[in-house]
Amino acid sequence: MICRKGCAACCIFIDISMSIPNHPNGKPFGVRCKNLDENNACTIHGTKDYPKTCQGFQAEKEFCGDNSEEAKSILTKLYQE
Repeated sequence: MICRKGCAACCIFIDISMSIPNHPNGKPFGVRCKNLDENNACTIHGTKDYPKTCQGFQAEKEFCGDNSEEAKSILTKLYQE
């Protein structure tokens, strides 16, 4: 599956425990990543600062559903398990 442009559900609804730019104590689940621009594009994607958590996330229907709202719901349910 190709990542939906502007979705950014995984940039909000995953937990990043390591320090990353603009989140020195990590990024908690449900918090919009401060590295997203106004179009919900990651400003550190492909750089040395891009976290391993994000590198490992693959856009798949199992996690992303058919739209951003489904992705939010699926990722929230997985986080709560």
